[in-house]
Amino acid sequence: GESGGGMIKATVNGKKQLISLEIDPDLCKPEDREMLQDLVVAAVNQALLKVEEKAKQEIKKSTDGLIPNIPGLNLG
Repeated sequence: GESGGGMIKATVNGKKQLISLEIDPDLCKPEDREMLQDLVVAAVNQALLKVEEKAKQEIKKSTDGLIPNIPGLNLG
């Protein structure tokens, strides 16, 4: 996930764990601390959404034709 036009980049694994965080050096000014915190939160949340979408796609691809449409099993 990215925020701030790519100034903050977060990578999350399939277990929804943050495994890497890249911060543009220009953001490390004391007066930008609050904005930096907000951008990090946005990047991590975006990464978590992406991993959830990817997991659903993989499950759907793996089970296509094997599992009937079961109510409550929202595979997209």
